[in-house]
Amino acid sequence: MLHPHPTIFERLSAFFCARDVETYVVGGMVRDRLMGRETGTDIDLAIKGDAVALSRELADELGGSLAPLSAPRGMMRVVAPPEDEAEEGNGPVIDLSGYSGDIRDDMARRDFTINAMAIPLAEWDDVDPGNQVIDLFGGRADLLHKAIRSLNSGVFADDPGRLLRAVRLSGELGFRIEPDTVRQLMLDSHLMERVSADRVREEFLRILAPAGARARLEALDQLGLLRHVIPELMATKGVDQPRTHHYWDVWGHSLHTVQAAEGVTGGHQNSPVFSCVPWTPEKEAYFAEVVSDGHTRRTILKLAALLHDIAKPQTKTLEPDGRTRFFGHSEQGAEVAESRLSSLRLSNRGATMVSRMVLYHLRPTGMSNDWEWPTNRAIYRYFRDTGDVAMDTLYLALADYLGAKGPELAHPDWLEHAKMIAHILDTGAREPVAVAATRLVTGHDLMSRFRLQPGPHIGDLLEAVEEARASGEIETQEQALELVADTLARQGHSRPPSSRADGVFGDGSRTISG
Repeated sequence: MLHPHPTIFERLSAFFCARDVETYVVGGMVRDRLMGRETGTDIDLAIKGDAVALSRELADELGGSLAPLSAPRGMMRVVAPPEDEAEEGNGPVIDLSGYSGDIRDDMARRDFTINAMAIPLAEWDDVDPGNQVIDLFGGRADLLHKAIRSLNSGVFADDPGRLLRAVRLSGELGFRIEPDTVRQLMLDSHLMERVSADRVREEFLRILAPAGARARLEALDQLGLLRHVIPELMATKGVDQPRTHHYWDVWGHSLHTVQAAEGVTGGHQNSPVFSCVPWTPEKEAYFAEVVSDGHTRRTILKLAALLHDIAKPQTKTLEPDGRTRFFGHSEQGAEVAESRLSSLRLSNRGATMVSRMVLYHLRPTGMSNDWEWPTNRAIYRYFRDTGDVAMDTLYLALADYLGAKGPELAHPDWLEHAKMIAHILDTGAREPVAVAATRLVTGHDLMSRFRLQPGPHIGDLLEAVEEARASGEIETQEQALELVADTLARQGHSRPPSSRADGVFGDGSRTISG
């Protein structure tokens, strides 16, 4: 007897039992339940028969939507409404694959032993589903030994997207990839060229998202897979850094910056290094915000950390004094990053965020001079230019610093750097002065008062006024006019007549009303 509000599994079981269709829960949900992990709401079902026809009926039964995953292969997706009517967004996602013959044949077509297990749908809600699990390939033993093992030598040729999935599962579960599977991954790495950009993007971001991304990036590289995801990174290997960096080359520095990006957005962690980083519950919520393709600011920041020096190989020069320079690497890197991420079909917002962080990643450090903290005006310009990634870029600057110094980090210098970043954050967080309809002066005012001709210089003067106002240097109209007069004088313009006795300027125009 069903409950007054049956669960999604009860509704699914009733649906397939009424049609006398043999149905099994398969894949990752079985694996996660056997591990005692949260199983989530993504349900994989293997059904005996025509999954395409049954999925249409199921979508109607649940009041959900239908989407083909691979209709020729008998794979469909049904997205159900939320089980709780008060919830927003989508509910459970049910992926259906059809099979003929025996469920054992379906299991033999899967990728890894830990994913090649099944439990009859009707028995899913049993207290101990492990008694009903169908496991023909040693999946439970590999769960016990925390091993990722391919079912056979053809699993990657059958579906090359599994190449990245192996590394992703290894990271998400904390499992090692079994040696024979490693060898097969390396042999089949060239098959990555057959994987769609959308799938590469999604698997790669899921590889990058959990803590410990540096080790997984190294694994992707050693397996020959990373060159097919971001080929431009390969040129960073062996590119030496300036003496101000630890001995890592650009490639090593980039990996350690990814690791540091996790650290600086991970809270204080009872660490003398990370306790210096400005951190509040609000910042935790900020970096947990989903911003692109279902992924958070923290993950997009790690992506920017990986790519922030991607243009160093082509911009490297050696000065006569022996110094290594990379002029223009931020600008070129922003272009390379946006192009590569667009080809991976990252959302426009995500690609723009990464590109802008790469473009401005040196700006926070460049705003200070000999340990003098940035002026309010410089901070205003920084927040104006970086926009939506102002805070993200500051944390990238923190990670970049740690990724450059490595084990040679001098704590007093790091503490001062972190304080400087905190000062920029605090200053930028102050409520800005509204510009719309409340300007102290307008372009017409300046042309009338100072006898100027129209042109770009008017906009420059107005921007200087707004910078000074936003930084608290001026507050009144008279102070704005004095600032413009001083600026023009430095540029070689003569001051206009100053008499205002009759309420008009010397050229006959009215005084500017407050």
